[in-house]
Amino acid sequence: MKYILATALLICSTTGAYAAGDAAAGKGKAAACIACHGANGVAIAPTYPNLAGQKAAYIVAQLQAYKSGERKGAASAIMAPMAAGLSDQDMMDIAEYFSAMDAAK
Repeated sequence: MKYILATALLICSTTGAYAAGDAAAGKGKAAACIACHGANGVAIAPTYPNLAGQKAAYIVAQLQAYKSGERKGAASAIMAPMAAGLSDQDMMDIAEYFSAMDAAK
């Protein structure tokens, strides 16, 4: 319950920032992401989430939670180090890149 509330607060407190994401810049920054989440945003394995068409605000919130250590669990062992080096702008760009993809592909 704490995690859900914290994520909701994080999304609400930074909602205006997501318009600043640049999908073109995100494409270059997402190179490491495609190893698991796929070049088209469709994950290579069922244990990884699809990112194509996902809301940018959700992607940013999850990356921030991994970076801060707030998000725990099995995936955090992989995702925390991936998110650690990302700036807020990097996260917004990557999120915009994946959210602009067609989830049906």
